[in-house]
Amino acid sequence: MGLDVTAWIVMLLAGAFAGFWAGLLGVGGGLIIVPIMVWILSAQHVGSDVSQHLAIGTSFAVMVFTSLSSVLAQNKRGAVQWDLVLKLAPWMVVGTLVGATVAKWIPGLALKMVFVVFAYVIAVQTFLDFKPKANRQMPGVVGSAASGSAIGMLSSWVGIGGGSLSVPFMLFCNVLIVKAVGTSAALGWPIAIAGSMGYLINGWSVSDLPQGAVGFIYLPALLGLAVGTVTFAPLGVKVAHKLPPRKLKIAFACMLTLTATQMLWSIVQAS
Repeated sequence: MGLDVTAWIVMLLAGAFAGFWAGLLGVGGGLIIVPIMVWILSAQHVGSDVSQHLAIGTSFAVMVFTSLSSVLAQNKRGAVQWDLVLKLAPWMVVGTLVGATVAKWIPGLALKMVFVVFAYVIAVQTFLDFKPKANRQMPGVVGSAASGSAIGMLSSWVGIGGGSLSVPFMLFCNVLIVKAVGTSAALGWPIAIAGSMGYLINGWSVSDLPQGAVGFIYLPALLGLAVGTVTFAPLGVKVAHKLPPRKLKIAFACMLTLTATQMLWSIVQAS
């Protein structure tokens, strides 16, 4: 089962949309890519028991390409605090791999609910412009292990690079916002690699996957989405410097709310 011309066009447009918003707001494209992937797979008559897994795995694979350019750009501006990357990244990778392994045994419906709840939480956080107050310093080894693993595991069930979790965590630990965003970008790349490998390996022996799927990664979609995101992310960065950021964030929160509501409605209809 491959993608027809219409599906290819939709994938390119979805990648362009996700890349534009990623560049515009400094967020990962997973919250946009995952629901669009679910919709495309449903249109391709892929079973709901594997569609969410394929959407998440493909989202991680796309982020391997898109997050690398973000890391390089942030590092060029001196915004990456590499000591924090070395402190947190190994545990985030562990959490992501464990989460991807566990996800194989989680029903697709349950994974969809995790995504819906997460999207609603991020939308509310954005509407309220919530920023955690810095009340402490970065934790030691045990705290870093627990925090990094938790961020990686939750990211593996949603299909994101962890920025919406790691940035608030670092702000809470007195890391400057510029450094938190830049460091989050650097942390997102190993999460994307670990997530891709985890979903590829754990989906390798799963039956009834569509033609073109390698494990839980859908290669035709990966190509179309990656081209779109890499091409349009720089445009989002340029526009971000010209438009009011608060209004853009509100628009993004509205889009997240609509996306989560649509996915929730599909779950209700299927039950």
